[in-house]
Amino acid sequence: MSTESDIREFLATRRAKITPQQAGLPAYGGTRRVPGLRREEVALLAGVSIDYYVRLERGNLAGASEEVLDAIAGALRLDDAERAHLYDLARAVAHRPARRTRRTRGPIPDSVLRVLDSMADSPAFIRNGRLDILAVNRLGRALYAPLYSSQAKEPVNIARFQFLDPRGHDFFPDWEQSLDTTVSLLRTEAGRTPHDSDLTGLIGELVTRSDEFRTAWARHNVRLHHTGRKSFHHPVVGDLVLDFDAMELPAQPGLTLTAYSAAPGSAGFDSLRLLATWAATEAEQVGGASAVSGQQDR
Repeated sequence: MSTESDIREFLATRRAKITPQQAGLPAYGGTRRVPGLRREEVALLAGVSIDYYVRLERGNLAGASEEVLDAIAGALRLDDAERAHLYDLARAVAHRPARRTRRTRGPIPDSVLRVLDSMADSPAFIRNGRLDILAVNRLGRALYAPLYSSQAKEPVNIARFQFLDPRGHDFFPDWEQSLDTTVSLLRTEAGRTPHDSDLTGLIGELVTRSDEFRTAWARHNVRLHHTGRKSFHHPVVGDLVLDFDAMELPAQPGLTLTAYSAAPGSAGFDSLRLLATWAATEAEQVGGASAVSGQQDR
């Protein structure tokens, strides 16, 4: 990956989604050679010269002011996630390190692990931007049991299981929505940390080995992932539809705590109780192993 090509493709795919009519421009007759807006139309809407916008779309965002970036974001009608991604790309191209590096982080603090462990009624885990599960409580490990049985080394990785394990399709029944979410999260993280060699290695592996990932990656979609609903098909419990809330850990930049829940009386609530019973049985069979698994983020 190169930041310049990411900028070029991101801006091109965004303007391809907007028609002149949506942008408030007059509709001229004749056949348009490009979907969505032309470069000169984006320049007009943003109040910059055509030559300058062409340079920006070629990847030359270094030195672009906040006012220019905001104007481009407005012209392309970027949402909050897309706007933040544009700023991330601009920062990445302006502050390029001499070489790619591996981010290092110490162990997750015991106090955070105790909070995770205390969430006994909710599957919960802590992940990094690569979607490695770095710590998980007992119910969370039970929910994600197929991931732990498929990957020999921890931390297990959600994207690697989803796209490279044959059971991924079955475990995530709302496949298209789940696929888009996973790829969008990785694309967002790539904008934030484009020089992380572990992240680029994972993306390279997925692009090479999964046609579905490669196709979705080329869409350049990004998203903020704070709350919503997710479906699972668990090999023991069956179908679960759970609400999720994802909370960034301010004291641990780059880490997110995600917890699943279900309204009392719902089918999801009953499924969680069944999952808890199975998790307790599994824990007894392995000798009462700790409810929390913590990993060091390399």
